[in-house]
Amino acid sequence: MKNMTANPRLFDQILRGRDTTRLVLMFMLTLAAVVWAPSASGQDVVTAGEVVVTLDEAIQIALVKNLNLQYQRLDLDNASALIREGWAELFPQIDISSSFTRNVRSPDPFAGSQASGFFQTLGFIDWLSYNEQARTDSDPASTPISFPEFFQRQSAGLDEAGIVIDSGDNPFSVPSVYRSGLSVTQKLFDGRVIYGAAGAQKWLEPFFASGIDRQEQLLIASVKRAFFLSLLSEEQTRVLQQSVIRADRTREEMARQVAVGTAPKFQRLSAEVELANLETQFVQAENASEASLDDLKLLIGIPVEQSLRLRGSLEASLTADLGIGTIDQAAAIALQDRPDLKQAQINIELERIQLKVSRSEFLPDLSAFLNLNYVGNIPDFRTTVSTDPDDPFKFSSTDNGYFSSDYWNWDMNVGFRLEWNLFNGFASKQRVQQRKIAVQKAALDHEYLSRSIKVEVERAIRDVTTARIRLRTQEKNVDRAVLNYSFVEARLKEGVASPIELREASDQLDQSRLNFLQAIHDLLVARSTFETALGTSTS
Repeated sequence: MKNMTANPRLFDQILRGRDTTRLVLMFMLTLAAVVWAPSASGQDVVTAGEVVVTLDEAIQIALVKNLNLQYQRLDLDNASALIREGWAELFPQIDISSSFTRNVRSPDPFAGSQASGFFQTLGFIDWLSYNEQARTDSDPASTPISFPEFFQRQSAGLDEAGIVIDSGDNPFSVPSVYRSGLSVTQKLFDGRVIYGAAGAQKWLEPFFASGIDRQEQLLIASVKRAFFLSLLSEEQTRVLQQSVIRADRTREEMARQVAVGTAPKFQRLSAEVELANLETQFVQAENASEASLDDLKLLIGIPVEQSLRLRGSLEASLTADLGIGTIDQAAAIALQDRPDLKQAQINIELERIQLKVSRSEFLPDLSAFLNLNYVGNIPDFRTTVSTDPDDPFKFSSTDNGYFSSDYWNWDMNVGFRLEWNLFNGFASKQRVQQRKIAVQKAALDHEYLSRSIKVEVERAIRDVTTARIRLRTQEKNVDRAVLNYSFVEARLKEGVASPIELREASDQLDQSRLNFLQAIHDLLVARSTFETALGTSTS
């Protein structure tokens, strides 16, 4: 048998085609299309759609098809994704955004202040400039004019040019604003990401891998128990079937003796009652055997409606009994090989990493950034008004397009951002304290599991020893029961024994065989439990 700790990736080997023949076989088994060769005990007749499996094949199928194991493997895949997600924080973060804003109504930016009066006086500056030029002009026709006349002549010039100026409710507001930008942020230092990602990469995958290894060992042990129980149920059914056959022969013999007048009728009735009771037990045993097969199907991951038959027997499964060593030797092997103990040790390291991550909250975060934007400020009034240099009251206009360069511009900024929390109400300190406690609890869990493993190994050794003693006792008892039944049967034919004695001998033989089968089953299960306790479950 092969040590699972020496080959903990059996499932992956199957998926990667390292054992192509085995994989094809399991696939055919799952599809119920297998035709087997004759077994060691004779010819196996396989009906259409029936699957026949050995213990080793049942284990291999379970390692591929068991739903709980598939669920555990998803945790390992998820761990890889979590690690990659952690490192992603150290890569540049690139964002693209685009927006359009329509300013339906904008407030007066100078409401409640004196700034609006200042802007109103700007019109007087144009009037003063015109009058100053008129006074210094050599043309006699050029004379200063009043302020109302100046604005009246400006309005007339605009009307003559067909120009209508609408400043809106807010002269500084742009009705339509477009913004498309590219933002790049690069973390230069973040203790939480650095400590968390590095630690997760080292320990997270081994943590879940150890859990899967242990799950595989437990699954193998469960398949063995279910397989052995199914074999036991089948053989118990066969024993009861033989009991029914012998009881029927006894009933026929009693009926013959009653017919010839050598036996009273109550003995025939007693034989008929016993036969009916045995037939009932036989039907119940058949039902229990089918139920155990259904449990095995569910465990190894094949459809319950699939017809399944087991190849093998309890006695054939009872191979050479290897030594189990002393309790100290077995405990040392378990403490070295148990994947769940390795997982508990890794859990301590993971909690220490979480402690480092919590402590990194006291460190600053440093990042660099670049922002590049293309901005469009598009007014509804896109007409440029210009004045004739020789006549301040004569205007001309030029219409700009929607995508005129006057409205569209680039802007870019780069820099560094330093964030350092100096006080958060001692929340970081309390998180550090919590992580310290978590490390202590993980260490206690590891110590408790170590002690539990020692107890588990010691109990498994006792169970194996007890099962061995029971098996030897029951094996001798079966030989005695067979010999006793043959003697009573011979004496009954000679007429020196009663049918009651034969029934008693038959009952003893049946019970001895059942006890012998149960003893074999218990020893096989005890061995499997011992291997699981050591962390060396084998297929």
